[in-house]
Amino acid sequence: MNKLAVIALGGNALLRGDQAGTIEEQEQNTTDTLENLVYLIKDGYNLVITHGNGPQVGNILMRNDAGESMYQIPQMPLDICVADSQGGIGYMIERMLRNVLRKHNIEREVVTLVTMAVVDNRDEAFSNPTKRIGKIYTKQEADELNKNKGWIFKQDMKKAGGWRRVVPSPKPVSIINERVVKTLAHQGTIVIASGGGGIPVYIDEEDRVRPAEAVIDKDLASSLLAARIHADEFYILTDVSYVYIHYNTPQQEIREFLDYEDTLKLLRAGMFGEGDMAPKIRACLQFIEGGGKKSVITEAFKLEDKRFGTKITREYED
Repeated sequence: MNKLAVIALGGNALLRGDQAGTIEEQEQNTTDTLENLVYLIKDGYNLVITHGNGPQVGNILMRNDAGESMYQIPQMPLDICVADSQGGIGYMIERMLRNVLRKHNIEREVVTLVTMAVVDNRDEAFSNPTKRIGKIYTKQEADELNKNKGWIFKQDMKKAGGWRRVVPSPKPVSIINERVVKTLAHQGTIVIASGGGGIPVYIDEEDRVRPAEAVIDKDLASSLLAARIHADEFYILTDVSYVYIHYNTPQQEIREFLDYEDTLKLLRAGMFGEGDMAPKIRACLQFIEGGGKKSVITEAFKLEDKRFGTKITREYED
């Protein structure tokens, strides 16, 4: 049987930090990234592709604000905004991927699934919102929105005097439609799913699916999906070729191979930045805990050369 890999595309796979964010830029970035997945497909892998949505959902929230203030268009809640971004980004990835496959004479079916991720509505994250979203407001604007909408704000980390809305970021506990993803992926269909961490929902006392005003970490949701569909490997594509310890210090050191226990020790020792690599490491460990064989953190453009990338396994590979 073909190996199954889940590929989590980082934000820079779709939109570079120095770009305006036009659709032309995003389509070209997406095409460049997807070209590198051809190496895995030709190696016989079946694929599930997940993706981030940070810049895109931020723009949707800004349109929310502009529509309400200028035209009295009601604000849409976060679950709808995430679903909106999933549909748009998924469509773009699917269309670009179909063109890449055609270019390389590869016949594979591709499908995009709007995916819900279930969270526990008793998760402690709901009483401690930390994830900054949307535009930057003045203190006066933030206070007014807090009064009228109940939104919670914290000072922006980068702009002095700026305030941003914060929302909970609970841990995903399951992925709705994971069995559909598993069936399609193991049959050879390339599935695009769990975009932006999934649409946040919870199950109420009457077993109804209810929306959660939250955002979910994309890499955690992707690794959970990978484990639940029994993927062999889990890839996080980011902007570095390896994981480093003592990053940005004279003692900086590449770690190409790591086992589970050593990775956990390094994480607990604070070797990975909380705003950067630590969440990715946790996602990789979660996949191994769920029975996965190998997690890989690397650059998209290094996938052809197996010497690149940090590989995390249960035990060191021979």
